[in-house]
Amino acid sequence: MSAAQRRTKRIMMISTHGYVAAEPEFGKPDTGGQVVYVLELSKCLARMGYRVDILTRRFEDQAAVEQVSDRVRVLRFACGGSDFIPKETLYEAIPEWVENAVHYIRSKKLNYTFINSHYWDAGLAGQALSNRLDVPHFHTPHSIGSWKRDNMDGDRKDNNTKYNFERRIREEKVVYDECDQLIATTPKQREILEYTEYDIPPEKINVIPPGYDDQRFFPVSRASRTALKEELGMQGQMVLALGRMAKNKGYDLLIKGMPAVFNRIPDARLMLAVGSSDPPESEIQQINELKKLAEELGIADRILFHGYIPDEQLADYYRAADVFCLCSRYEPFGMTAVEAMACGTPTVITTEGGLWEQVVWGSDALYANPFDPEAYGHAIAAIMQHAEVTNRLSRFGSQKARMKFTWTGIAQQLLQLLETTQSQRMQLEDRVTERRTPAEEAGWKRAAALS
Repeated sequence: MSAAQRRTKRIMMISTHGYVAAEPEFGKPDTGGQVVYVLELSKCLARMGYRVDILTRRFEDQAAVEQVSDRVRVLRFACGGSDFIPKETLYEAIPEWVENAVHYIRSKKLNYTFINSHYWDAGLAGQALSNRLDVPHFHTPHSIGSWKRDNMDGDRKDNNTKYNFERRIREEKVVYDECDQLIATTPKQREILEYTEYDIPPEKINVIPPGYDDQRFFPVSRASRTALKEELGMQGQMVLALGRMAKNKGYDLLIKGMPAVFNRIPDARLMLAVGSSDPPESEIQQINELKKLAEELGIADRILFHGYIPDEQLADYYRAADVFCLCSRYEPFGMTAVEAMACGTPTVITTEGGLWEQVVWGSDALYANPFDPEAYGHAIAAIMQHAEVTNRLSRFGSQKARMKFTWTGIAQQLLQLLETTQSQRMQLEDRVTERRTPAEEAGWKRAAALS
């Protein structure tokens, strides 16, 4: 397809939950790696000549339309009132959202090449729009209900009540069955989709990993890293963990693993840059629980609770750290770990997620079981104790990120998927047409023209 043809093509991205915006407020509820994924992929597709509309929910005092760049915009449609709705219950308002979206799309005479929905709430919306508009639908789950259910701590019945797993898994199954293509972000996700209760045909599942912005996240010289460390007030050998304040992120498990580090590395410190810029009371309570845990372990004086790091400063914090840790209880992918690797920072990741299967242990990164805090701590200490390990992980980790996880390569894979789907749809249409009489085919065409 030529660049001129692409300029007339429009792609629909759907991410209904959280605070989706041109400049997202990371750390706000339900606003993290998925928002980055959708924005960066959209920008990359725009650079390749497409126009991209990101459809999300409108609430609070948000504008109906927000321009991200010349070819990317956010379109917001109201549903379920004007207050924030957590992603666990947003599905109840999706039918209203779909009606408002369809009305806008038809009133503006917008035509889309394909729909790419993200997470199960948007999957419900995406499939409804696909059916109404007759547009191919690619669904990216990001997180899979059965996997999250099976890997959560606590009472299973309580978790099911809080997270609506029964309803979620039932709705996921419908979306996965009806969409044109499923995009798993890791081989582990593909395995779950194919072999568990979802039972999806393998030919429908495509593994396309998330990406990172290689214009922002890249290595710098050792001298620059040292200067950044001084500028940001990082003293000693610094372990960094950052992200949303959520139990699945495993910050408590990381704290439990730090004595194994501190016993071996006298000047080691841990910086926890977690939570949002304006944390609600529930988030403050969770952070206080982490502080209490550090005090009980006698290591409170060696842990810095930094709070939210603005997006524009992330790369410098990654570069200034000696080790980056992703210690999640469960993690569909782990975008922050890839960004840290891309910056040349040695990284220890969780085995309870999808990324560890895509890296070479001891070359690209180290990984350890977060539920074995001592083993996780030993992995961190091994990097700090051995310069050759640090140098190897820094070099090969950044190389792996550039080779496997850039947005350009991911956008190209998505467009290749479009070509495959269009071919499959044409073949199916030809087979259906062959089975109809001329009168029946004429009737179907009249019905399509009226819809």
